[in-house]
Amino acid sequence: MLEIGSLIDGKYKILSEIGHGGMSVVYMAINERANKTWAVKEVRKDGVLDFEAVKQGLVAETDILKKLSHPNLPSIVDVIDTDESFIIIMDYIEGNSLNRALSEYGAQPQEYVIEWAKQLCDVLGYLHSRNPAIIYRDMKPANIMLKPDGNVTLIDFGTAREYKEKNLADTTCLGTVGYAAPEQFGGMGQTDARTDIYCLGATLYHLVTGCNPSEPPYEIKPIRQINPELSSGLERIIEKCVQRNPDDRYQSAAELMYALDHYEEIDDKFKKKQKRKFASFVAVMSAAVIFGASGFVFDYAATKKASATYSSKIKEAESTSDFDKKLQIYEECIAIPEQAGHKNAYLGLIQTYKDNDSVFSVEEASQLEKLITNNRQELQKSSADYTEICFETGKLFWYYYDYGGDNQLTRATNSIRWFEEVINNAPENYENIGMAEVYANVGTFYRDIKTDVTEASDKGKYKPVFDNFKELIESVAMDKSESEIVRLELLELARSAIQQYATKFKGDGVSRAEIDDMIQHIETITKGIVINDSDTVIKEKQDNILANISDTRVSVDTSYGTN
Repeated sequence: MLEIGSLIDGKYKILSEIGHGGMSVVYMAINERANKTWAVKEVRKDGVLDFEAVKQGLVAETDILKKLSHPNLPSIVDVIDTDESFIIIMDYIEGNSLNRALSEYGAQPQEYVIEWAKQLCDVLGYLHSRNPAIIYRDMKPANIMLKPDGNVTLIDFGTAREYKEKNLADTTCLGTVGYAAPEQFGGMGQTDARTDIYCLGATLYHLVTGCNPSEPPYEIKPIRQINPELSSGLERIIEKCVQRNPDDRYQSAAELMYALDHYEEIDDKFKKKQKRKFASFVAVMSAAVIFGASGFVFDYAATKKASATYSSKIKEAESTSDFDKKLQIYEECIAIPEQAGHKNAYLGLIQTYKDNDSVFSVEEASQLEKLITNNRQELQKSSADYTEICFETGKLFWYYYDYGGDNQLTRATNSIRWFEEVINNAPENYENIGMAEVYANVGTFYRDIKTDVTEASDKGKYKPVFDNFKELIESVAMDKSESEIVRLELLELARSAIQQYATKFKGDGVSRAEIDDMIQHIETITKGIVINDSDTVIKEKQDNILANISDTRVSVDTSYGTN
């Protein structure tokens, strides 16, 4: 076991033990230099019978999480493979599991459960929209952390898998009995998005009733048999989630989300109220049939009106200098059903995030991702517009994403999925396809390099990323029309890469002349960027790059030898 007070990898100080299981112990640790708290999961090699098999599962789990970026999911920041143990450094999630809430307080309030369910639907929708889709497969209260702010985080990806379309069946039965869908136990085809719908339904059942489906009598009853005060609408939703046949369940997280948003409308009390209105409504509808032919005219008029409203709001957003007002108006534009697939509001929103304070917060990232994901189908009707939105979103993450502290690498890795969307959806002759590939390649390098180094498979990875940096410097950093912060962030990332990987660049065949030329470019471009004295943050970035140039050259001299 790790000792309290010990230092892991020279930067993570162990503070306390916060949990343990059969194979692992989880600690709270702090990176004192960054003043940030992390969770450290240790699996000791001498405490596991078949460590290599366990390690494969851990590597698979970390590989999945390293690809993801969602406010309701933890992030993996480091993997350390020592002689004694396998250590994973990840986000520390403050709070307690919903399983503990059930143990201490019993059934949870229906309103809370529905809000948690919507957040979990958002997470599942995100996972299922990856390429390939990620199927979580182990939704249960023990794997859901309730944070002090009332939001939840989904943890433990040990049983998650990437969906493979041609698989006829899963080869391994994983999940927790009672929560797991029938297909997780073989014989009913492979698990897919609908498997997670079942698991979430079983979890909601446990949360609102307090009855654990993984304990005798191992059944999920209609929830109002246990508590008649619960909503019949919620009862119908849970019953549909846990149908034995996947075709009878909700077919996507978005479909389930919609049902949860409207659960009161399928409640018996609501239906009775609606029936009382129905008699008078029939008379009105009968008359309306006569004018059915005029419906097309009204539809056209409604569409035209929506377009005019959209244009008016876009102009209003562009003319106001109030940040919150801009965000509100752009979101109102996107909420107009007939206009949800138009790019202007999304691009305006992205520009607003950039202009405000050069910081793209976690909350803002969550909101933007949600807007794009929820309207993805409409947006993709125009591949050119969708691609442009994804490219700009990728750059927003790359240059502005604020996950706490100096996080250039976090920004680069979180941008990958958006540049991959560009690559996968770009129309023919899309002008930025090459740049998207370069950004994606650099982000992927930083995401994977620690694992590659650990597995001694990093040789040959450094020359391509050097060439990618060279292309970015020539096309972005030298472009005076780009903002100062974009140019400086890129120059600093390239400079730090040279200082950190000089020996690796040499080993991969990057010549001394190429290295010196890039350093000179970085210094010259940085000095040439004119910054207002009032822009202290940007000026500080410029000064830091120039102050570190000499150290970068020393690192190169050490690796290549002095000229």
